[in-house]
Amino acid sequence: MIVIALMLSVLLGVFLGKYFGSQQKFAKNLLVMSAGFLITICINEVFPEIYGSGEHNVGIFVIAGVLLQMLLESLTKGFEHGHFHHHAEDEHILPIALIVGLFVHAFIEGIPLAQEKEVFSPYLTGILFHNLPISFVLGSFLARSKTFSPKFWLVVLIFALASPLGMWIGHYFNPEHKIYFLAVVAGIFLHISSVIIFESNKNHKMDWSKIIFVVLGIALAMLGHLTHDHHH
Repeated sequence: MIVIALMLSVLLGVFLGKYFGSQQKFAKNLLVMSAGFLITICINEVFPEIYGSGEHNVGIFVIAGVLLQMLLESLTKGFEHGHFHHHAEDEHILPIALIVGLFVHAFIEGIPLAQEKEVFSPYLTGILFHNLPISFVLGSFLARSKTFSPKFWLVVLIFALASPLGMWIGHYFNPEHKIYFLAVVAGIFLHISSVIIFESNKNHKMDWSKIIFVVLGIALAMLGHLTHDHHH
């Protein structure tokens, strides 16, 4: 069930991107909203779980996640936070580095899901919500090259399978290590969401629509937080 949800979130995003890809405003808003959602999930759910685990050095893994995401972004060129650059020569090729970057990113997010029993845990909803805008960007990027080629589907499939694959591999790790993977992902989430939220607006003017969408994302996550019973 979790695997289906993960794959659907990617496919849905790709199709939205394919058909609404020209509406960059929509993608941006979705992205900002998902950032508000992610950062709330991080602070409300993931961090308490990490730091409540009693592992002394777990904070180092959070920092490692932040650094890892910085490295991945040198591959993806900030694709995860909606930086799609229109380069004539890039129209038809999706750089391998981008695919690798996105794959690693989604793969790592999947690992802590191995121990997940609930279908819609806050952590999972965070990933699903976060998959949408990335897949949207992917869809619109691929739609620009106007071809629904086998290569296109291969890329979508690689990305859609990354988290489920991580989840599957996660079963082979000692469950006690889940907390470390979770910490790395928390670092990744923290970096992505803060970059999206704090990216400076032109002339540092107040961007009210951005604030509204961040608050919407936060509200959604809070709603999930309050209705979700914490009986771990």
